[in-house]
Amino acid sequence: MLTASVILFLYVALSGLVMAVRIFQGAKPSVLLALGHGALAATALVLVLLAAVPAGAAPLLKYAAAALALAALGGFFLLSFRVRGKPHPKGIVVVHALVAVAGVVCLVLYWL
Repeated sequence: MLTASVILFLYVALSGLVMAVRIFQGAKPSVLLALGHGALAATALVLVLLAAVPAGAAPLLKYAAAALALAALGGFFLLSFRVRGKPHPKGIVVVHALVAVAGVVCLVLYWL
């Protein structure tokens, strides 16, 4: 279960990087890329939560789940800008990415 989530999050990170580059170039990311990014991130997050919620789960796994859930909230916030047709705030894009990377690093460290 965690192996699948790590693989999914690595793809999600790559697609997020592509979208961030487009945002910093002043363009809107592709709708399909954004939808795929969100759907795969949500799937991977559910897998992590299934492993982190039961009693006795390691603290590092719980930290990963918390950071990734927080990153998901940031992703929904960024999606709201897309829906409203407004430019993505670059600072929020950076914070979203940093929180997500922190969560994935915790996840990978636990997984290893």
